[in-house]
Amino acid sequence: MKVAEGGSFFLDEVSEMLPATQVKLLRALQEREIIPVGGSKPIKIDVRLIAATNADLEKMVGEGRFRADLFYRLNVIPLRLPPLRERRDDIPVLVDHFLRQLTSAGGQEKNVSRECMELLCAYDWPGNVRELENVIERAYVLDETGVLEREDLPEKVRDGGARRGSLVIDSPNLTLEELEREYILKVLNYTDWQKKKASEILGINPSTLYRKLQAYGLERAHEFEPIAK
Repeated sequence: MKVAEGGSFFLDEVSEMLPATQVKLLRALQEREIIPVGGSKPIKIDVRLIAATNADLEKMVGEGRFRADLFYRLNVIPLRLPPLRERRDDIPVLVDHFLRQLTSAGGQEKNVSRECMELLCAYDWPGNVRELENVIERAYVLDETGVLEREDLPEKVRDGGARRGSLVIDSPNLTLEELEREYILKVLNYTDWQKKKASEILGINPSTLYRKLQAYGLERAHEFEPIAK
């Protein structure tokens, strides 16, 4: 936090914080001081903390998985950011931003065709902004013409508009937990069990994905071959 002195400190995936770390963060917020690594004396800090999570912290408090006192310290001005599928007008702006980032890193300046942008705006983006960034980077690398076209997009995005909301539930008796497991395994299969990439598409922390695999009995994913596509 000291590096953000006088400014803002962004803490992502706060719901994944270990209990011991929650205690340390709570003390830092209450006392407005920290003990630096290797130090023995506390030093004062002046930092605005911004915390983000895709989990229901209030529910986690009720289940005893997140400290209530820390939750109320953090929950001063809550802001809900809708999923990308509920703010499709942001997609062209984000696409332009990601392309400019790739160009500024030394890459070739590229544009997006109208058809390609329509497909990007039609897709539901279950992985939200992280998935969009991943798709744009992939398309940028694959493109050889200077204009991102339909063919540069993954098949799921090319077909996404026509199949919006088409997640097939083979059995109406599936529980929500079973449905989640099925979808996570589909994403892992799609990424050839590249768990970092899968967690980006799913919009969850890699450690969260690992814990879910543990719960499914698949924590040793390297022992499993990808399901044939």
